[in-house]
Amino acid sequence: MKKPVKICLITLSSLLVLLLMAAGAGFFLFTRFEEPPSSASTAEPVVFVVNRGESARAVGRRLEEAGLIRSHYVWDILARLNTAYLKAGTYRLNTGLSQQEIQDILIEGKQQLYPVTIPEGSTLKKTAALFAEKGICTAADFLAAAANPAIISRYHIPGSTMEGFLYPDTYFFEKPYSAEAVVRHLADTFFIKLGEINIKTSGEGALSPEEIYEKVIIASIVEREYRAADEAPLMAGVFEKRLAIGMPLQSCATVEYIITEIEGKAHPKTIYTADTEINNPYNTYRFKGLPPGPISEPGLVALKAAFFPAKTDYLYFRLVNAEEGRHYFSTTFDQHIKAAAFYIKN
Repeated sequence: MKKPVKICLITLSSLLVLLLMAAGAGFFLFTRFEEPPSSASTAEPVVFVVNRGESARAVGRRLEEAGLIRSHYVWDILARLNTAYLKAGTYRLNTGLSQQEIQDILIEGKQQLYPVTIPEGSTLKKTAALFAEKGICTAADFLAAAANPAIISRYHIPGSTMEGFLYPDTYFFEKPYSAEAVVRHLADTFFIKLGEINIKTSGEGALSPEEIYEKVIIASIVEREYRAADEAPLMAGVFEKRLAIGMPLQSCATVEYIITEIEGKAHPKTIYTADTEINNPYNTYRFKGLPPGPISEPGLVALKAAFFPAKTDYLYFRLVNAEEGRHYFSTTFDQHIKAAAFYIKN
C-alpha cells in the first residue's frame, strides 16, 4: 500500500473513532439532561403556564428556570425534531417527568388546568355556580361535598356546611375534577391563610373550633359590609361591642343573605323595614347574637378584622360616601341619625 493512501486511511480511522466518541458523549449528555430532575417518588407538582404565541425556545428556558427540566439545550433539540406547536394554557407538571413527556403534554394539551376565580364575599351557592360554569364539577356535586359530614368533621367545623371556610382566590383545576377534592383544596387554603395571620388552630394556645367558627361568622358579615379596607377592623369592633352588651348586630348583609340565598329571590337594591322583620334566624335585626353560620367566603382583610377587631366605643356605622364606600362611625344613636342627615344633604 502506498504511503499517502495508508496515512489517509489511518486519518479517516482516527476521525471515525473521534466521531464515535463524540456521538457517545453526546448521547450520554443528551440522555443525562433529558432525564427528569427528580425521581417519580420525589416529584413535585408545578403549575406552568404556556402563553399564547410563545416560542418553544422561550418555553424551554422557563421550564429550566422552574426546575422542571435539567437543560434547555436538550429541549431545543427536541423542539427541532418535533416542530408541532405547543398549546397555550395552564398545566400541572412535575419534576419527575422527562423532557419528552413534558413536550408531549404541551403539544397534546394533556392535563390542562383551568382557572376559577372566587371573588371575596361569594356565597356557597355562587361558588358552586362558578365551578359548574367552568366545567370543573356540577353545582349539585359541589354543594353536596360542602355539606358532607366527613369533610366538615375533618376540619372540626361546628356547622352544617363549609360555607365561610372556602377561601376566595384564583385556583387551577383539571376538568372534570372531584367536587370533594375541590372543597378540600379550598378549605386547606383557608386554614393556611389563618396560619399566615398567626391564628393557631391546633396545639397549645389554639382557639377552639367554636371560637374560630364565631370569628369566621363575623368575618363573613364584615366582608359583605366593608368597602374601604381600613374600616373593616372598625366594623368588626362594632359587632364585637354589640355582642358584648346584647345588642342586635342589625346587619343588612344578613337580611340580603336571607332574600337571595335562602328565599332564592333577586338581589335587592334596597332593604326595607319589612325585610328587617323577616322571621329567620339569619335576620340580625330581629334576632340577637350571631346568625347560625357564615353568610359569605371572607378574604384576608375581613378575616384579620374579625380576629383582630379595633378596640373602640363605636356602636354604629353608616355609609356617608357611596362613591368611596366610606362610613361614619359613632357611639350614640343621635350621632348615627345626624350622620344620615349629613349623607342626604351631600
